[in-house]
Amino acid sequence: MSKSIVAALQIGALPGGKAETLEQILSFEAAILESGARLVVMPEALLGGYPKGETFGTQLGYRLPEGREAYARYYANAIDLPGPETDALAALSARTGASLVLGVIERAGNTLYCTVIFIEPEGGLVAKHRKLMPTGTERLIWGKGDGSTLPVIDSQVGRVASAVCWENQMPLLRTAMYAKGVDVWCAPTVDERDIWQCTMRHVAHEGRLFVISACQVQPSPEALGVEVANWPAQRPLINGGSLIVGPMGDVLAGPLLGESGLLCAEIDTDELVKARYDLDVVGHYARPDIFELVVDERAKPGVRFIQD
Repeated sequence: MSKSIVAALQIGALPGGKAETLEQILSFEAAILESGARLVVMPEALLGGYPKGETFGTQLGYRLPEGREAYARYYANAIDLPGPETDALAALSARTGASLVLGVIERAGNTLYCTVIFIEPEGGLVAKHRKLMPTGTERLIWGKGDGSTLPVIDSQVGRVASAVCWENQMPLLRTAMYAKGVDVWCAPTVDERDIWQCTMRHVAHEGRLFVISACQVQPSPEALGVEVANWPAQRPLINGGSLIVGPMGDVLAGPLLGESGLLCAEIDTDELVKARYDLDVVGHYARPDIFELVVDERAKPGVRFIQD
């Protein structure tokens, strides 16, 4: 069937860490079942956390011991792929019949990645995408993904892919993923700004696809009982803004602001052919005689062992 219900689950990583946050995700099982959602997208860095305002003790040219301690705590709160958290999410997916796409902090050796995982009702953890370019000081704590984790998943709602937060503003990444034939674009984020809504509408309109953006929602520093440098004590750290957009850039649901919740909309992938009638940026609207994009999808490990 071309029609299905999709959803953005707007919640935030909880102060108690990944176990408490996982329980929060699982608590939405009844709401997912009631909604009939076949795909649920959740925010960036949901399991593992987005430590907004944390400096990790780094100044240009040197790092403080307390920053190393902060990083060690952050590392301990990250998850392994696969691991007990993905097992629990796979069970949730199987019970609800919903595909799950969500952001996690992935441990790989001693490096952390901002990763999106894809969980299917029958296959469990089927793929992952590592954020290619951490933004600003995110580069202190996250490694960069390579071209080997750019999956497109054949799900029950269509062909699904993901770009994380400001990756959505990388034109060449968008072009590469459009060329893979994406129907539903998942955009986990922590960007709460109004301009983010414009970005999501542009991606939907440019790619002529459905976009689901799920943003974290976090209380104010005052409510959390902490101080965050250069951030108003009473202003929410992350105010949400999740939304669902149609292939002509029309907002189907949201933005949801300032609260947790499951945001739903019905989509019809049969609409995509009609939407691409006058704009197919990797087809009839491309100019391959002038422009060509080459995408290297090989894994790029730092060390390779070659044996006879």
